[in-house]
Amino acid sequence: MFILNQVIKTKKPHACGCNEWTIVRIGADYKIKCNNCERIILVDSTKLNKIVKKQSQ
Repeated sequence: MFILNQVIKTKKPHACGCNEWTIVRIGADYKIKCNNCERIILVDSTKLNKIVKKQSQ
């Protein structure tokens, strides 16, 4: 379960080299923002569960 403004770590890094993301919007899809370059992407819940390595509160 993910909550708003939660920081997550992905298994693979983003193109900028960072693997930490912040959850910006929750709904049918999740909107996550890279903590390094601040790029925002839209990910569905099943894919997000697959790419997340670690969740922090």
